[in-house]
Amino acid sequence: MHYWFNVDTGEVETDDSRSQDATVLGPYDSQEAAANALRTAHENTERWDEEDREWDERGVRPTAEPDA
Repeated sequence: MHYWFNVDTGEVETDDSRSQDATVLGPYDSQEAAANALRTAHENTERWDEEDREWDERGVRPTAEPDA
């Protein structure tokens, strides 16, 4: 069974109870993981933003010109 986090209601739903046309995050393998969906999304966004900053700081390395 999969679990979903309904962003509109803040409730965890199952495949059987999932609201139609609702804004949901998932699927998740457990009710606990679904309940923590917003925290997980926030943590992922923070990590990806940091990775983007590190990427920007390194800059783009020029590629070698192909042999003519």
